[in-house]
Amino acid sequence: MTQELETIISQAFESKTLDDTVRAAVTRTLQGLDDGVLRVASPQKDGGWVTHQWIKKAILLSFALNDNRMMSYGRDERGAPLGSWFDKVPLKTQGWDVGDWQRHGFRAVPGAIVRHSAYIAPQCVLMPCFVNLGAYVDEGTMVDTWATIGSCAQVGKNCHISGGAGIGGVLEPLQANPVIIEDNCFIGARCEVAEGVRVGTGSVLAMGVFLSASTKIIHRDSGAVSYGSIPPYAVVVPGTVPPKKAGEPALAAAIIVKQVDQKTREKTSINALLRD
Repeated sequence: MTQELETIISQAFESKTLDDTVRAAVTRTLQGLDDGVLRVASPQKDGGWVTHQWIKKAILLSFALNDNRMMSYGRDERGAPLGSWFDKVPLKTQGWDVGDWQRHGFRAVPGAIVRHSAYIAPQCVLMPCFVNLGAYVDEGTMVDTWATIGSCAQVGKNCHISGGAGIGGVLEPLQANPVIIEDNCFIGARCEVAEGVRVGTGSVLAMGVFLSASTKIIHRDSGAVSYGSIPPYAVVVPGTVPPKKAGEPALAAAIIVKQVDQKTREKTSINALLRD
């Protein structure tokens, strides 16, 4: 069935044909994302990840297939909406009753906004935050106050996305990979992870770390420089690269101050890991 959806959507994306068959395929794909049956990127047995570009195409096609419309929540004593918005994408929780909340099994406080096609696994906690379409947030993760999970971003189990952190989204260009935060990661307050960067299992990012595809990731002990990926169980702090010439500005960098094994990560508090 997934192969059939992929074929319909890929052909429609190339031909720009938007008929009822395409609409049905896009609707089913977005519902699959919403339910967690489909995801934009999938982990592999070898530790790698595969991005399913056809699912990103389905999300893009949904914008062409749907018009903006007024949506609302709640009614006052006169029947007027308590709040409204004008968009093409409904909220994930729109129309839910208590049974729906119990079945999905996550907790959301007032101000938590999740768009339809984002998956939130059981035992997650959402503070006032924003989770965009196509994102995947796995079991036991907390998304803290004013944090943002961008479109198609993948966040693993038992992570903490701290206040004001930004996990970047991606829909275009199609060949771009989403940001991936693997299991048991701590992303500190006001961090920004964007442009398809992958943060390995058990890693800790101190407050204010900025990671893009072009950010230098410097391994303090070896001096090695890498880009685009934080290795598992790394402890990362913000830093700078000194200018090459006098008068030039220093450039932001991410510094791996240590790597620990899984047992150390499990036994050591975040504050202790960041102390050096």
